[in-house]
Amino acid sequence: MASDELFSERRLPKTLDLTGRRALVTGGSRGIGRAIALALASRGASVAVSYAQNGDAARGVCAEIEALGGRAFATGFDVGDAAQVEDALKRVVEALGGLDILVNNAGVSIDALLMRVQEDDWDRLERTNLRGALLCSRAAARVLLKAKARGRIVNISSVVGERGNAGQAMYAATKAGLIGMTKSLAREFAPRGVTVNVVSPGYIETDMTSEALKDAARASLLQQIPLARVGTPDEIAEAVAFLASDAAAYITGHVLRVNGGLHI
Repeated sequence: MASDELFSERRLPKTLDLTGRRALVTGGSRGIGRAIALALASRGASVAVSYAQNGDAARGVCAEIEALGGRAFATGFDVGDAAQVEDALKRVVEALGGLDILVNNAGVSIDALLMRVQEDDWDRLERTNLRGALLCSRAAARVLLKAKARGRIVNISSVVGERGNAGQAMYAATKAGLIGMTKSLAREFAPRGVTVNVVSPGYIETDMTSEALKDAARASLLQQIPLARVGTPDEIAEAVAFLASDAAAYITGHVLRVNGGLHI
């Protein structure tokens, strides 16, 4: 199937077409990461789907992409391990012939009130959510800078990193740190035309939020959201795909909020 046949259901403006681009999506085996991988592939990008543990799910995402006529492969590594990250980026660049788009989506959430915070929990959150994004960005920097104006980094933060939330001090700190890192890297990479941005989701319907938001909690949350609903992974993926496209070439260091008005 020709790559432009991926757009058979909807013709995209040329500036949103990612044909010929190469992307790595960390934490791409499920939820928001899966939706991002599919959204980039639907626009013509070749996609490397990374995973930490669930290789079968990651390979399933690749199979979905390939069924649409796209190109994808799964690669497992720990984003918090510098050596593994460097090796993985070499594999990705070799397999795809380069790299134009890095989406730092891998993340974990551990909730605890301050008095119950455990150091091991903090270490795990910081290692994946913040250190992981930094290591992946560093490993990808040289090849992304070669891509120049095609180069994109999109980091996935959270509304909690912007407004805080009781019981999520550790998680909020890592997601707020990701925003600060993004703004700094945007300044570093701008002279070469590479953009670095953040998508900041609100409450999104995933396996994790479905378990956490039972009936009473969901009803209370919906009262706080002006659009009166939680979001979907596809809505986050669309924002990422936009920032990865030529349509967003003059946007860098920006926090794109996709939260239904929860935080404005």
